[in-house]
Amino acid sequence: MSADTAAAPLAALAADRVDHRFKGLPPDANGLTVGELAAQRRNLFTDGFTTPVLVLSAERLTHNLELMETYAGRHNLAFAPHGKTSMAPRLFWRQIEHGAWGITLAVPHQVRVAREFGIDRIFLANELVDAAALRWIAAELAADPDFRFVCYVDSVRGVELMDAALRGSARRVDVVVELAAGESARTGVRTETECAAVADAVAATATLRLAGVAGYEGEVPDANPERVHAWLRRLTALAAEFDGAGRFKGLDEIVVSAGGSAWFDAVADVFAEIPELSLPVLKLLRSGAYVSHDDGHYRKLTPFARVPEEGALHPAFRLWSQVVSRPSPEQAFTNAGKRDAAHDLDLPFAQVVRRSGEERPATGIEVSGLSDQHAWLRTTPEADLEVGDWVGMGLSHPCTSFDKWQLIPLVEADGTVVDYIRTFF
Repeated sequence: MSADTAAAPLAALAADRVDHRFKGLPPDANGLTVGELAAQRRNLFTDGFTTPVLVLSAERLTHNLELMETYAGRHNLAFAPHGKTSMAPRLFWRQIEHGAWGITLAVPHQVRVAREFGIDRIFLANELVDAAALRWIAAELAADPDFRFVCYVDSVRGVELMDAALRGSARRVDVVVELAAGESARTGVRTETECAAVADAVAATATLRLAGVAGYEGEVPDANPERVHAWLRRLTALAAEFDGAGRFKGLDEIVVSAGGSAWFDAVADVFAEIPELSLPVLKLLRSGAYVSHDDGHYRKLTPFARVPEEGALHPAFRLWSQVVSRPSPEQAFTNAGKRDAAHDLDLPFAQVVRRSGEERPATGIEVSGLSDQHAWLRTTPEADLEVGDWVGMGLSHPCTSFDKWQLIPLVEADGTVVDYIRTFF
């Protein structure tokens, strides 16, 4: 995969002008291009950035990219990280530069963003039955022989809708049958018998091609290692059954895909067990939250906690806000709230306090709630906190952190801002 086709749109990101659209950036940078501002290498704390401001650690981001590249290689997995986490084309390309096969996405708009920035291998981990979106995909496939696109299918009705929208297309659309993770899970075919019926429906069309099987183990009800491994073995057995029935004739490889951010160790275990099939198997892992990791949900769930010898991801996000009110010894308020911080899984975590250029642990400080534009802090007697202090917070759930910020400073450990990450939600 070449970055040549991405060069122009990525350069256009650097040529975008800094203005009122982007939160937290220095007011005196208004009118500069993003590239010009990056070249100034301003300091986050002394060169005019305003609070609240969300930043990514440059060093931790690189560490996470390198760790997952090494992990996928060690376990002979292809890797298509889920781009819905960041929706940041610059990060997509850094993931590809670190060995990713392609990018996973969830809805047609996200595919359009990725295509605009030259991504030519896309796995859509969702069903796609929208006729307008399918016709656009067909046009992209016809115009670019290097574009590879794969999406889920989980019903005969879905196959019929896809077939109707794609009649007359120059290339078939590759689909994988999605096996549901359980009766109460999200999307996906519930039984192997129904999977065969969906595969038969695909085979009866001239517009679709059965490329493999896939699913999402994170939806396994009451998930534990035993249940997750058992479901993954159902998925790989389905691939073997389809192969034995000759359903993959004419392919170059069979796609078998799974893998969120909580159970990729189980995916590695079970995919290593896949028997020799009639064709090579593309064992495609799709974990996405690793790119920034977090200080809450995924810090608790990451497989690296179960297999510490494999390494450890590092939380790369920090949200800086400023104390604007200290109405009592037990309470303080900063100027970051629900508009700025992920809060669907956990509240932010107060980590450090900065005052007069010095940084110290946020001892005795807890985020107890969020309003639209305020963080409520509960403080104990040992908390040293004054109006004007900056409070650095860790966040939980990357997917609902990235989407609140259009332009995110990439910051080195000494506070130097070396780049800006543009998102498209």
